[in-house]
Amino acid sequence: MQEYQIIKMNDFSNDQINQIRMLEELCKINDNSSLRVGIESLKEIDGDHAFLCHHEDQLVGFLSWYSSDGMEANINSMVHPQSRRSGVFRELLQRATAEMQMQGIRTCRFRIPSNSESGIDCIRHLGASFNSSEFSMTFKGIEDTKLCVRDINLRLAVEQDLEFMITCLSEAFGDSESWTREYLSHTKESSRITYIAMDRLTPVGMIRVNCLHTNTAIIHDFCVLPAFQGRGYGRGILSKVVKFLQNQEYSPIRLSVVTQNRRALSLYQSIGFDVSAESLYYVIPMDNI
Repeated sequence: MQEYQIIKMNDFSNDQINQIRMLEELCKINDNSSLRVGIESLKEIDGDHAFLCHHEDQLVGFLSWYSSDGMEANINSMVHPQSRRSGVFRELLQRATAEMQMQGIRTCRFRIPSNSESGIDCIRHLGASFNSSEFSMTFKGIEDTKLCVRDINLRLAVEQDLEFMITCLSEAFGDSESWTREYLSHTKESSRITYIAMDRLTPVGMIRVNCLHTNTAIIHDFCVLPAFQGRGYGRGILSKVVKFLQNQEYSPIRLSVVTQNRRALSLYQSIGFDVSAESLYYVIPMDNI
């Protein structure tokens, strides 16, 4: 690695971001994959952590990470096709994991495009195990007349809604309340907006939007209490949020759905979302890296 230079990313200028974007595009074309390394999440405040690898002033490697719960790191990475098999990824990962360990991270979770053979081979060689897969979906637009909105109201969440949010998320997704509480404490950046779905005076669900500085909106933590599921609340909540974001001229509007969740996939497609990519997730304990 003597000819390579690894640095922590601290320059978030358009020039630096464009270099990363160009490397992403080059890797996508070379691998014929749907690679997306989360460029829109690279920002100086509340952004992903990132490391860069240069060779003779050219960006040849990139790795970013963030944690939603303080225990597991979500990782995106790419290496220039001509610099692969030379230790670039391993060195980037070692620099990143040294930082993660100081912050108490226990597990690494890698996102790999399902159509990236080189990425899958690399992560399996590392010893990571397959964990799950999900579709990334992008809103393509639909006639307003098709967005049938149930009589439901969305309001901004306030501090007093925390216990409801913990209950709603944990019951809908099956996570423990203690984990959910920790997760919410790690994802309360100012860029994230949380809406509580109300049927008159009764809270029935919630939905969150991460509004990024590139005018990208990412919908997540969308759920309805199990007792109220199957009554059309989900469609009403999502329809209203999409309309809000359209009115604020956010584009693209994205969300993700676990591949096996066909019911949710059908709902999102009926609202106007199309599958844009499929990602595979591999995990490995920090001690095994």
